[in-house]
Amino acid sequence: MGIERPRRQTFDERGHAHELTFSCYKRYPFLKAERTCRWLAGSIDRARAKLDFALWAYVFMPDHVHLIVRPNGEDCKISTLLGAIKEPVGRKAAQFLVRHAPEWLPKVTQYRGDRAERHFWQPGGGYDRNIVEPETLMAMITYIHLNPVRKGLVERASKWPWSSASWFDGNAELPLIPDPIPPEWTDA
Repeated sequence: MGIERPRRQTFDERGHAHELTFSCYKRYPFLKAERTCRWLAGSIDRARAKLDFALWAYVFMPDHVHLIVRPNGEDCKISTLLGAIKEPVGRKAAQFLVRHAPEWLPKVTQYRGDRAERHFWQPGGGYDRNIVEPETLMAMITYIHLNPVRKGLVERASKWPWSSASWFDGNAELPLIPDPIPPEWTDA
C-alpha cells in the first residue's frame, strides 16, 4: 500500500489564471510520438472553443504536460476543462493501441471488478496552481518553457516543437497557437 498524499485543492476563482500539470500514465513517454501531440493540440483547441478559456502558454514533454490557462467565463471549472482536454486523447490512444500496438494494452489496463479501464493519463487532476500576479505568470511561463532545456532535450526553449516558447519569440507557425496575454497580465 502506497503513501496517501493529501489532494491539492483547486480554487476555481473568477479572474485567476492556472498553471496545470498532468502526466501520462505511469510516466510512460506517450507524448514522444508526433501523433499523440497532435491529438492533444487538437483536443486543447476544441476544448478552448467549447469552454471559452484562454491558453497562454504550454509545453508538451514526453511524459507530462504544462498548460497555463485562464477561463474567460464564470462557469468554467478546471476539472471540466481538464476532462475536455484529456478524455478525447485517452480514447484515441486506446483505439490506436487496440489496432496497432496490442502488446501495450496490459501495461495501461487496470481492472475494477469486471470493468477494464485503459489509461493514457495518470488518474487524478494533476497539479493546479492559481496565478493572480503578472510577475508570477511570467515566471511560470519561463519555468515551463525551460523544461525541455533542463531535461537536455534542446539547447534553447524555442527549439522544442511542442512548446509555445517559439511563439513568444515571434514564430506564428505552430500547430497550437496560444492566445495573447492581456496587457494587465504582463510585466510591461
